[in-house]
Amino acid sequence: MTGLDEGRPHAPAEPDRPQRADARRNVDALLSAARAVFDRLGVDAPMRTIAAEAGVGVGTLYRHFPQRSDLIKAIIRREVDECVAAAAMLGGTLPPGEALASWVQRLVDLAGTKRGLGPALHSGDPAYQSLPDYVQGQLAPALRRLLDSAAAAGEVRDDVDAREVLLAAMRLAAPASNGEVAEARRMVALLIDGLRFRAAGR
Repeated sequence: MTGLDEGRPHAPAEPDRPQRADARRNVDALLSAARAVFDRLGVDAPMRTIAAEAGVGVGTLYRHFPQRSDLIKAIIRREVDECVAAAAMLGGTLPPGEALASWVQRLVDLAGTKRGLGPALHSGDPAYQSLPDYVQGQLAPALRRLLDSAAAAGEVRDDVDAREVLLAAMRLAAPASNGEVAEARRMVALLIDGLRFRAAGR
């Protein structure tokens, strides 16, 4: 897959003088727009369309994401980072069992992020080889903390491995990437019900 299939513009780059807050807003707008455009038009959608939807110039897009793969990886990483942040938030506001169940449902949302990105992520492009390690490396510790809290409260069994539960949950959430969100939510809920079987407090 080519990163710049519709051609990178030859016009002079836009002045690189934005405030840091403006740059962050531009990146956020580009990632949100790219996810929506890829979902609607597919991963080969014109980069100019993404820039227009984000309300920025195409030069701004290429300054932040020189290759299409850079943009796709950033979408996935942002969603993963938000999942990690959600684990901490849920763990601090809900009872342990509810926090775990709610967070695993976030994996369905993460799987939904891949809608439209499949052709790129499964293309064999070496640019994406590091993504699985990043996803597991960030999510497994977050899940481990939720599992430990729920097990200590007697809400789930204490003999499960976080990485194995994560892999199982992500596989069960996979239908969301094809639009089958309700099915994915039911399946991951069943997984959590299974973790409650033979829990100390039940």
